[in-house]
Amino acid sequence: MSAEAIAKIEAEMKANQDDSYIQYIGQFLLQRIETNPDDAAKLASKDKTIAKSLEAMKGEAMKKQKNGMAMLTPDQGFAIVLKYFGITGAAAPVPASVVTAPAADATVAKKPVSDFDVKLDDFL
Repeated sequence: MSAEAIAKIEAEMKANQDDSYIQYIGQFLLQRIETNPDDAAKLASKDKTIAKSLEAMKGEAMKKQKNGMAMLTPDQGFAIVLKYFGITGAAAPVPASVVTAPAADATVAKKPVSDFDVKLDDFL
């Protein structure tokens, strides 16, 4: 069952490569399967998706909003995702490895090099 759940999660992540939220939650769920293989059956459910779990998170955040703004801690967000998938019990703390770094192929904008160099002392 773990292989099915992993394949389902990875397929959704691949189909939504430009959505960093799906990537983030997907990585969390993959790690959840590693640490709690018994949860794989619930995560493999055909009618449950990462995108819909984000909608559940959005709904909960909207209930807490004040002045048009709402925030959830990572632990609260992951607890909502697990509840959406029908996983009960305490959510594990967010592992540091879930936090993703920029893609290796991401280009970093460089400042153009300029020959223009003026100091305040030049004018005094």
